[in-house]
Amino acid sequence: MKWTIYLLLLLCVFSCAEVKNKKNSQASPVSYIKDAPTLDGRAIENYWNLLDWKPIDQNWIGGPFDHDDYNGRYKIAWNEDGLYLLLEIVDNTILDKTEDPLKLWWNDDCVIVYVDEDNSGGQHRFNHNAFTYHVALDGNVVDLGVDKKPTLYNDHITSKHQTEGNTTYWEMFVKVYPGIYNDDPNIKPVVLTENKKIGFALAYADNDSSEERENLIGSVFVAGENKNKGWIDANVFGTLQLVK
Repeated sequence: MKWTIYLLLLLCVFSCAEVKNKKNSQASPVSYIKDAPTLDGRAIENYWNLLDWKPIDQNWIGGPFDHDDYNGRYKIAWNEDGLYLLLEIVDNTILDKTEDPLKLWWNDDCVIVYVDEDNSGGQHRFNHNAFTYHVALDGNVVDLGVDKKPTLYNDHITSKHQTEGNTTYWEMFVKVYPGIYNDDPNIKPVVLTENKKIGFALAYADNDSSEERENLIGSVFVAGENKNKGWIDANVFGTLQLVK
């Protein structure tokens, strides 16, 4: 009996340590901007030039790809209203073949934004402890709702993109909603503050011509063989720390 209690205590200690490590995993400071960018898919604001590029280069799904087929990176900033993203995606074929935004949305080329407002980690498949926003080329934003059905969250993320040759520039504004969000429109996004930590990751779904997406390339390292965990498990997200 004593050994059973001892083992349970050890499991509890290791579990708590694991959660603590998540809260600061792959941490990245995020700079404050006073004025929001004009969302037009063009990085004309001077402060974008002051921010460092971060890679989107972790192959979560699919075989090897070459630099000409895909290359991605992003910049991120914040103010009280939400997060601002600039993405540069090199993709030799942009595919948007499914007209209905609530069907097979994951198989078209899209940007996926993973957000965990309080950086708590944990499961979120059919709840909003965290979000997995699929941002389509036509601007529709899809995640699974609390009713377990695909749902549009177009008021959560605003995006614009411009394509020049094989390069597409995306600008996005992301409102950050609390984990208590249950698809009730009366629940408002949080007001962001200095030193706040947010669970976060990005990914790009790349499909050149196949029935299913060919690659899913993410911004954070995911250990183990199953790297496509983010849509269910927020423990694999990185951590943003908002600074001024």
